[in-house]
Formats: sequence, structure tokens, C-alpha cells
Amino acid sequence: MTLDMVWATLGSASALVSLPGSVELLVLTAGAALPVRRMPVRGNFSTYKLAVVIPAHNEELQIASTVQSVLHARLDGIQLTTVVIADNCTDSTAARAEAAGARTLVRFNDQQRGKGYALDYSFQILMPEGYDGFLIVDADTEVAKEAIQEVVRALENGADAVQCRYLVRNPGASARTRLMSVALMAFNVLRPRGRYRWGLSAGINGNGFALSAATLRAVPYGAASLVEDLEYHLDLVRAGRRVWFADGAEVRGDMPASGKGVSTQRTRWEGGRFRMLAERAPLLAVEVLRGRFRLLEPLGDLVLLPLAFHSTLLLAACAFPFGPSRAIGLAGVAVLVLHLIVAVFVGRGGWAEVAALATAPFYVAWKLMLLPAVLASSRAKTAWVRTERSGEKQSDGKGKSA
Repeated sequence: MTLDMVWATLGSASALVSLPGSVELLVLTAGAALPVRRMPVRGNFSTYKLAVVIPAHNEELQIASTVQSVLHARLDGIQLTTVVIADNCTDSTAARAEAAGARTLVRFNDQQRGKGYALDYSFQILMPEGYDGFLIVDADTEVAKEAIQEVVRALENGADAVQCRYLVRNPGASARTRLMSVALMAFNVLRPRGRYRWGLSAGINGNGFALSAATLRAVPYGAASLVEDLEYHLDLVRAGRRVWFADGAEVRGDMPASGKGVSTQRTRWEGGRFRMLAERAPLLAVEVLRGRFRLLEPLGDLVLLPLAFHSTLLLAACAFPFGPSRAIGLAGVAVLVLHLIVAVFVGRGGWAEVAALATAPFYVAWKLMLLPAVLASSRAKTAWVRTERSGEKQSDGKGKSA
């Protein structure tokens, strides 16, 4: 094989691997750019019984403010209960949650550690109590005043599940959090909005998602991987259920600006996605070939690599001197740029977010350096490791700083 053939082969491989992801980005970007699909305005709030479930692992510093943001939301008669599930905590999370006005459930299980297990435990307790629906928010979250109303309106009008806008609460903390703000606008606003506009299931993004009681009865929450939200969404779609996107409901969560939490958060999440890709993509592909075409978009979502890796493949396709692969690479780069611009627009960002894109090459280089850790995380067993926030010291596992 000549050197030219080797280069052409490498270019073709990069182009072919990136092509499905580019198609996925183009379809979702086009859908998100269209006028938003509006929620029905009717809703019988006075008879709706909702539990806001907050899974928490050693969140004594954040939990009170999160509970208060839920309790200060507009309800218009919604019968609301705020429930904190203090899971394997070694600090005062449960006590501070109760003091802030929440009901607490305390769970200890050394063998089954993780957010998915905590949610399943809470649903088993709460489901017999007659709740109509459940809204799940993370323990470091600010819930917008209109969010609960919007979620209940969707559930009352037939949604199996609902995903809120999930954005960064501290975008100005560092250059990284500003870039993460753009990333969440793309992943948590543009993509679910695009899916919902095309009549597809919007997806579940881990924070600010709601499930009807009927959905939980039909599809129990058995997801326990590092990306239990993605895992459970695939279960929902395979069961014929669809997630609506509540564009008028918003939750915001903190992102680590520096320190160990920056890398651990990324490696866990992306390692979990790689694991889901390996485990679920072949099964979804078989089902699509058997005629279950509603699974085509979830399959496309799985094969779309995180944007740092996707953009690396595109640049590789452009670099190799082979016409067809270079054309695919250049087209993919154009789609990616359009995707990010539209994400800032629908995410209601500004020039600060646009300027943050200039730092993207450094972020991509950092992500490539993390690739060995990401692959190792994809093989790891589930563990709920609390993300260290900026300005905090790492816990020694006994609730003390080390």
C-alpha cells in the first residue's frame, strides 16, 4: 500500500466516522432554528400532586438554597412536596434539607452507590403515596419561578416526561464555565428543542426532568450507570414513550471553574456515554433495521461523539489530501459552526458566549489529553463521586476537608 493510499484511507475513516454525527447536528440545528412548538395553555393545577425529588450526596453547602428555590416557585394551587434523598451522606445534608423545609429520605447502601439507585429508592417510597408526577433536580440547582408551572402544564396535557432548559448558573466564574455555558446551550437547549420541534423525544439531561406516575409504572427507573439519564431515556423510547421539551421552564446548576472537579466531571460523564455507545448502539441498530424507525434519532445521538472529539475527526478529515473526505470534513465543520451559533441564539446567550468560542481549541486539546481517563471511566463500575466545586476542598469521605 502506497503512502497516498494510507493517507486516503485515514481521511476516509475520519470522514465516515464523523458523518452520522454531522447529519445529527444538522437535523437538530434546523429544528431548533424553527419557531418553538408551544405548550398547551390549559392546566388544572389545583388537583395536581407533584413531588420535587432532589438526590443529594454530601451536599450540605448547597442543599438549603436548592430547596428554597423550589419552595419559592409559583404554584397556582399545585400540591407540592419537596423531597431530598440523602444518599450515603457523611455530612449534614439531611438535617440542612429538613431545616430548609424539605422532607428527607435517608439511604445507606455500600453496594449500590449512584444517583440512579437513589432515584429508584425514592420512587419506590413515593409512588404508593398518590403523586401524579415527579420533577427531579440536582442538589446544586436554582429552579426558575415559572418552571414548576410549565412542567405540570405539560404533564397535565399528556406528556409522558418533560425536560426543562438546563443551563449554567455561574457562567462568569471562569473562561471554562463560560465555554461550558455554550456547551449546555447546545446540548441542553438546542438539541432537545430540535428533537421536540420534529416530533421526536427530546431526551433527558439529568437535571430538571419530570416523569408522570403513569410513565414510572410502565417503565420503572432501573437505570444505574454513570449516565443514568441517557440510559433511562433509551428505555423510555424503546417502550414507546416520548419526552416533551419545556422551553419556558429553566433550571440552572453550578459548574466547577477549576480544581479536580473540572476533570472528574468530564471523565465520568463522557466515559459513561462511551459505555452506552458500546452497549446500546448495536442493539438500537438492529431494532432500526427491523423497522423501529423511532429509534433512529436516539441511535444518532449515541454515535455523535462529544464535540471535542467530533471536531477532531472533522479536522483530521480536512487535513488528509483526499477530495471526498476533505469535502465531508469541511461540510461538517460548517455544520458545527452553525450549530454553536444557533445554540447561543436559542440559549439566549450574548457576546460573552460568542467570545468564549475563541478558547475552544485549547479546550479541545485539554479534552484529548483526558481521553485515556475517559476510556478508563467507561469501564469503571458506577460510583457516585460528588463533583468538587470551585473554592471547596476535597472531602476525605468523612465530611471533613483534606
